[in-house]
Amino acid sequence: MKKEVHIPYTIQSITELHALLKIPKPEHPLVSFVDLSKISCHFDDNLKSVVYSFYTVCIKKGFTGKMKYGQNFYDFDEGVMTFMSPGQVISTEVSVDTAVYGAMLVIHPDFIQNYALAKKIKEYGYFSYSVNEALHLSEKEQTMITGIMKNIEQEYCSSIDPFSQDVMVSHIELLLNYCNRFYNRQFITRKSANNTLLIKLENLLSDYFEGDKVQKFGLPTVVYISDELNVSPNYLSDMLRSLTGQSTQHHIHNKIIEKAKELLTTTSLSVSETAFQLGFEYPQSFNKLFKSKTNVSPLEFRSSFN
Repeated sequence: MKKEVHIPYTIQSITELHALLKIPKPEHPLVSFVDLSKISCHFDDNLKSVVYSFYTVCIKKGFTGKMKYGQNFYDFDEGVMTFMSPGQVISTEVSVDTAVYGAMLVIHPDFIQNYALAKKIKEYGYFSYSVNEALHLSEKEQTMITGIMKNIEQEYCSSIDPFSQDVMVSHIELLLNYCNRFYNRQFITRKSANNTLLIKLENLLSDYFEGDKVQKFGLPTVVYISDELNVSPNYLSDMLRSLTGQSTQHHIHNKIIEKAKELLTTTSLSVSETAFQLGFEYPQSFNKLFKSKTNVSPLEFRSSFN
């Protein structure tokens, strides 16, 4: 018997979102500010898995009950922020006693289309973080974020004039910049846990190249590494940058070069054979990477070492 595949429901517009949440129509078709205390957590099976066509920024406070994202339940403390981008699949399941307090800012990509923020918003990695990688705010940070959200809400509820969109976009960009700063603070304050993750990364890469995985699956990818470490790709890269100044891809490349130097100096494998041993499909790709990292070709490195 075939297992039933649940297709996520796509919410196309902010107006449709309001209808599903059973709240009044939005003041603007491309941006909305939702008071989470005014919505009820319902149990519609068709909406357990949804895809938004817009960005959402949520600050959750006084959260009671539990909410399931994917396969895991998460408890939210005071002042927790989550971020979603268009196209992300959100699978949720709520317990009977669930109640949510806080606010949700909803931004359609078209609202910021003619602004620099349209490009910049894609550089904020936290829009691709998993929900268990939420931003936990200090009391001071929460006060600051709440203040900006209040300004956005006030502008949202005001009468629209020629400056309304410019002012709202400015407030939104300020909000996202502060969130970026606070996430960086979180990486630093959780340095102990992140250092443990860094050690796991190093061990994972060592095992990958020492074992037979590289021969079976080729070069390790950022997605593979993040899956093995149970974190999202963007969160892992941003965390590593805060600790080491290098992304996940850089760490993979460093391990490749380290292993390549070992093979070039301790074996009689040709450069092409070394490339294949490391999982490269084409030797030219290996040569290019090696030279970009060491400023010499694999052959020149071997000769200089000898």
